Amino acid sequence: MEDENKEITKTDISMTGFAIVAYSGDARTALIKAMKEASEGHITKARDLVKEANDSINAAHNEQTKLLSKEASGMDMDVTFIMVHGQDTLMTTMLLKDQMETIINLYERINKLEGKTVD
Repeated sequence: MEDENKEITKTDISMTGFAIVAYSGDARTALIKAMKEASEGHITKARDLVKEANDSINAAHNEQTKLLSKEASGMDMDVTFIMVHGQDTLMTTMLLKDQMETIINLYERINKLEGKTVD
């Protein structure tokens, strides 16, 4: 999809969908690890993992934006199941990130109330 005048094929759209799924999957993995770290009192590590996840989410979003820009400029595009799956995976991962930030804050608060060391 480097050439602005190039037609967008179903394969191009599917490959973008695969990229979105991969980046979102990396983010989801980091977020689940963040919850484990927070549950063990490693708040700093948990927040670092959320930042790592956010980088992957941004990469997925950038892939998505490339196609959105093409479509907004008037290019016709075929929807593929892989692209729909990518969109779904990205959105649920973004929701998980928002929830994980709250969970980490709660673990931090609980640890402080219980007098546990929080790093």
